[in-house]
Amino acid sequence: MNPLSIAPMMRRTDRHFRYLMRLMTRHTLLYTEMRHTREVLAAPSLQDRSLAYSAVENPLALQVGGDDPAQMAECARIAQRAGYAEINLNIGCPSERVQSGNFGCCLMGQPQVVADCVRAMREAVDIPVTVKHRIGFDEQDRYEDMVAFVETVREAGCERFTVHARKAWLKGLSPKENRNIPPLRYEDVYRLKADFPELFIEINGGIRTLDEAQEHLKYVDAVMIGRAAYDTPYIFARADALIYGAPGEPLSRAQVVEQMLPYIETHLSAGENLSHIAGHLLSLFAHQHGARQWRRYLSEHMHRPGAGPEVLHAALRTVA
Repeated sequence: MNPLSIAPMMRRTDRHFRYLMRLMTRHTLLYTEMRHTREVLAAPSLQDRSLAYSAVENPLALQVGGDDPAQMAECARIAQRAGYAEINLNIGCPSERVQSGNFGCCLMGQPQVVADCVRAMREAVDIPVTVKHRIGFDEQDRYEDMVAFVETVREAGCERFTVHARKAWLKGLSPKENRNIPPLRYEDVYRLKADFPELFIEINGGIRTLDEAQEHLKYVDAVMIGRAAYDTPYIFARADALIYGAPGEPLSRAQVVEQMLPYIETHLSAGENLSHIAGHLLSLFAHQHGARQWRRYLSEHMHRPGAGPEVLHAALRTVA
């Protein structure tokens, strides 16, 4: 299984961002945005906007949310037919909207429901069925509570658990606050791996660099990086060499932009707006000379009617 991944993020990890990341790392596991089972089942075809992706994006996991085993099983079949590398069940999102639908983090309090969903998916497909969850929620945040959850879900056949090393407060904190305010408890995730050596344990939460990822890999099987992948995407230019030992030199930032242009032209000709794609490149030059000019130029010009590749060319000149 893959030792490095980029977290699923709403309004972030769409197909355009994933294509961008593939120009920098061929091996890192990517995720879709979370899709509710109803959304997946309602897609008119595998080429629907919510499911479509480029083959180059693989390995790619489809992340779903829900609590109905039959619907989960059908989503898993759809994911397998569509060529996704795995299907992942979201048991970590703490938003009120998600709670009202009885999925996401609140299901940590219903481990048998999660197990039933995992079992149904495992029986339906051959691709891996994985779970992403928190270390706990509200007052149910002891290490022993997480172990009870993992044991129940493991018995249903789940072998890979991605653990966000923060608890979630389902009331009183927004999803954004839940990503920052509850303290990180990496040691609990390390302990989980030590107590369940047969399971594939991935750690998530507050990890900003590949050097940090390498430190975590001394204790767990994999590392998932979230916001830093979006805020500083070029850190993944080193991923294939550093994490996977792959040969070859990474593309420069300017080369990444140049290689995005044919992709952009294809999607513009299909009616896409430049801003939907170029918005993902705003942080490509983060912490570099000219980063502010790059971001400003793109922000001011990518929304204009008829904007095209010339905007990227002009923006590159601001960082030359």
